[in-house]
Amino acid sequence: MAMTCTATQLIDDERTRVTRFDFEPGQQTGWHTHGMDYVITTLTECKMRLELPGGEIMENHVPAGSVYKRVEGTEHNVINDGDAPMSFVEVELK
Repeated sequence: MAMTCTATQLIDDERTRVTRFDFEPGQQTGWHTHGMDYVITTLTECKMRLELPGGEIMENHVPAGSVYKRVEGTEHNVINDGDAPMSFVEVELK
């Protein structure tokens, strides 16, 4: 069974939830569906393998310091597919 990444909640108030995710190589989030729109800021280079519904696999290489957003309802499992630790901060918009 794959190891789960470390999720550290930094803020959870009436407007936002901010969580830091830290992955060792091979660690994953586990399958989940986002209940809110969210913004990701990468702290390190992130070599992500995204497992998507229906069995689709997407490889995503995101440089450190990059920012991207996704919408409520996004469903996936995120895996560190690199050979170094990866970290990002997720800000969910309530």
